[in-house]
Amino acid sequence: MTGAEPTFVHWFAVGFKETAAMVWLTWWPLVLGFSLSGLVQSLVPRDALRAQLGTTTPRSVAKASLLGMLSSSCSYAASALARALFARGSSWSNAMIFMVASTNLVIELGVLLYLLLGWQFLLAQLVGGVIMVILLALTTRVIFNARREAQLKARVLLESPPMEHPVGTSWRDRLRDAESFSQAARYTLGDLKMLRKELLAGFLVAGFLSVHVPASWWSHVFISGHGAWTVLENALLAPLLAVVAFVCSIGNIPLAAALWAKGVTFGGVIAFIFADLITLPLLAIYRRFYGTASAWRLFALLWMVISLSGLIVNGLFHQIHLVPTTHHVSALNGRFPLGATLVLNVLASVVLVGTWWLAHHARRSSSSAIDPVCGMNVDTSSPAATLEREGQTFYFCSLRCRDRFEREHEHQRSDESDGHNGDATDPVCAMRVDSHDALRATGPDGVTYYFCSEGCRATFLEGPRTPASQSIQLGP
Repeated sequence: MTGAEPTFVHWFAVGFKETAAMVWLTWWPLVLGFSLSGLVQSLVPRDALRAQLGTTTPRSVAKASLLGMLSSSCSYAASALARALFARGSSWSNAMIFMVASTNLVIELGVLLYLLLGWQFLLAQLVGGVIMVILLALTTRVIFNARREAQLKARVLLESPPMEHPVGTSWRDRLRDAESFSQAARYTLGDLKMLRKELLAGFLVAGFLSVHVPASWWSHVFISGHGAWTVLENALLAPLLAVVAFVCSIGNIPLAAALWAKGVTFGGVIAFIFADLITLPLLAIYRRFYGTASAWRLFALLWMVISLSGLIVNGLFHQIHLVPTTHHVSALNGRFPLGATLVLNVLASVVLVGTWWLAHHARRSSSSAIDPVCGMNVDTSSPAATLEREGQTFYFCSLRCRDRFEREHEHQRSDESDGHNGDATDPVCAMRVDSHDALRATGPDGVTYYFCSEGCRATFLEGPRTPASQSIQLGP
């Protein structure tokens, strides 16, 4: 046993070193990508776009794509927002186009792709995203006819939250308003909080795969050396690998880099990148949103569009000689370059600290709210879900977060009925919490407050707020 321990420790150390090296190399691009995304989300008015998605026309398809590009890159939030748009008048095709664009045509994904895999993959992602949009516009009505779309509309309207269309201001007016930059900071931090688990999982899995799984193993999964059959098999199989990988959003970019390094074809890697919307957790969400039969139809539609897009991109890029000639990935070498990388990472860290300060010290805007579960910044004019509790409206990025919030409060009420009250009260949502285990923060009055979740603490720290109730210490 003693002799096996160093080997086991070494196995983990090598994997974690590879993961840490990937994070080091991509730290500044991640901060840059999320910061730019937050700025775009804050400056570009989206309310006018939402109101013009009712019919599937070339113009509305372009607007649905643009709206998706300006929205969150989290697959969970994208699926919930697509459902909300559909419930409020968008056609089913445009809702699906929005969902695809909001995960595959966003800034931070492109920045990370460029650094890990190169400009050819970045260009392929953009071209492939446009191809997916066109294919969805042409094929969605084939699988979801008018009758089925009407059934889906009736289903989602049963629990659809209200949405208003406020009068928007132009990006030029927003650029002159200091509040827009505070809003951008909140979007940036919200997206980072929402995606932190997916990113961490993606880097960990990619790091361990790249150093511990031999290339010979991948040859049993993805065939090679058979020309067109190899391209076809890889493009069809890669999305299925994404289904069971459980890593979505931009967290699958490190995994895509590992697949490319192991010899998967260009089209197969592109198809894997596009498949972040068909992971098992997302399929479970579709089942809840639309029912089992419609969820299977949606899976078939997305799988077909994803694989076909990968095949088209593969053929197109081979024709114009833009497919990289080597499968070497510079990020997968376990090294920590200094020089320019060190300087850029330090600057990125300073920017991130400044963003955090701006988000937590600026005046809170009524146009956005913090999801009390995941901490995401939610546009209050088009939330994926809302909940009224004790006279206060809570806004959520998805039904998943709303359900978790309700479960926590149900558990709290159950504890109270059993006589197991916490010894403090969350000043945001009024939930009873145990001060020994709860998150905490000191208010401007010098009092320590306790919170049920990171989202509630973030909301408390956002700005001036009258606590729902004060922290209560129940002594013996």
